[in-house]
Amino acid sequence: MRIILASQSPRRKELLSSMGVSFTVAIREVDESFPQTLNPVAAVRHIAEKKARAFMTESTDTLVITADTIVTIDGQILGKPIDKAHAVEMLTLLSGRRHEVITAVALLQGGAVEIFHETTEVYFKSLSAAEIDYYIHHYQPFDKAGAYGIQEWIGIVAIEKIIGSYTNVVGLPTAKLSEILRGRLDNLS
Repeated sequence: MRIILASQSPRRKELLSSMGVSFTVAIREVDESFPQTLNPVAAVRHIAEKKARAFMTESTDTLVITADTIVTIDGQILGKPIDKAHAVEMLTLLSGRRHEVITAVALLQGGAVEIFHETTEVYFKSLSAAEIDYYIHHYQPFDKAGAYGIQEWIGIVAIEKIIGSYTNVVGLPTAKLSEILRGRLDNLS
């Protein structure tokens, strides 16, 4: 079975490689908007499915993996920051509080899409304005939901605890994905 990871994320690529999966990367432009009436789980699942459906023309022996990650706090979805001020706003909102990171993964094969999601609780310590500025200046987190990467400096100094999957916060819930991939490969043999 040929596997395509449909993601520009170097973190997802690294995680899937670490799982021992052989794959190629392919990208298709997708509008990542979603109806504002959707709750956070429905929204992230909607986007992951849209990304997968962009590959509907792939052959039946190809498995396409897509994913989308959001940060949510008080029911508000935090996507990727558009600029430094937006990143400051997001990190200030997360400072000293609990939030959730939700990643949805869509698997497309033979025209059928299977979607699952994982939620991880993340607890931030209170961050000073200087810490937020330092992090943004040194790590440029503009390609990350919620304006942070748990694997970076901020994860080491500011995250007090997480409940759930660490790799989910990085961008791919590897334990659940591995279980599903094993099941699909077992069905082929």
